Amino acid sequence: MSTAGEVGPGPPIFKAVSSSARQLFQLLNCIRFAPKVQIAISNEGLRFSVEESRVLQGVVFLDKALFTSYNCILPVAAADGEDLEFSTADLPNFQISLSALLETLQIFGAVDASSARFSKPDNDGYGSNIRRDRSNAFSNQALGMAGICRLSYAGNGSPFSIILEEASVTTTCNLNTYEPESPEEIPFQRDAIQVKIIMQSRWLFDAISELSSTTPTRLDIAAVPNAPFFSLSAVGHLGSASVDFTKGRDLLETFTVSERWSQSYKFEMIKAAGDAMRLASKVSVRGDEQGVLSLQFMVEIEGGGVSFVDFRFVPFLIEDEVDDDSQEGSEDGNDDVEAEA
Repeated sequence: MSTAGEVGPGPPIFKAVSSSARQLFQLLNCIRFAPKVQIAISNEGLRFSVEESRVLQGVVFLDKALFTSYNCILPVAAADGEDLEFSTADLPNFQISLSALLETLQIFGAVDASSARFSKPDNDGYGSNIRRDRSNAFSNQALGMAGICRLSYAGNGSPFSIILEEASVTTTCNLNTYEPESPEEIPFQRDAIQVKIIMQSRWLFDAISELSSTTPTRLDIAAVPNAPFFSLSAVGHLGSASVDFTKGRDLLETFTVSERWSQSYKFEMIKAAGDAMRLASKVSVRGDEQGVLSLQFMVEIEGGGVSFVDFRFVPFLIEDEVDDDSQEGSEDGNDDVEAEA
């Protein structure tokens, strides 16, 4: 647990209450591909971010409107101008274990049985057509057992406290906090977007599920102004397959591309967004001129609200592999020439 810059006992600088631990779990479970999650606390909400090898990034933002109460007291600069470093560098920002956080949120079975475990079948064709977050006769919401989740954080060096209340049972969990890392975010050029597509998330999930049957290693994404418009192609050791989407509001609600845009990505990275594809109602697919892919999922929250889960992917550099192969081939060719001489 971090001890640097510990604050003395006092009121928490952050307190929030949610009427449903289930919806918190479902959103955070979408970015469970990393062991730790970095949390940033602001007056607008909580930002949970994870990354993998600087090529994959996932972000869940919990707006304060999702909580029944939200109180945040951020450090401010002293009136005499002193302690300015504390006001900027020591804002609430820390890391916790993501697996421990997810296990805590489902202590009272806050997740339905169909989504309780972290591992889900990839080829569940029926599951993609049934909204996993939709209430049923035995859901916590229908039975009146949504439970209350209280979050609090006292400051640097303090644990991230989670209090779960259901019926007459109260459980308190204090998760150790760690010094935050400072990884650079994957840059996405919003002023140089080459392609923008809005579609139902389940269409994308079904396409990725179909392509995964070939155990691919690479996913090629192409968008062109004319047919086939939007294409997903998977390439692997067992062969290749592709899925094409025609232009039309039945499939592509928004389709904007001025010229051909094509990039390749590691297939396993795209699959990391599978839980968000299952949960969301819509997805915005965007690509910039550097090839960075942005997938923004809109998730409908119980009670009529919405939340967003963002993924960014760095493109797969095929040219490097081609150069390496050609270099190896040229070296082998030189050896053959020397042998003949």
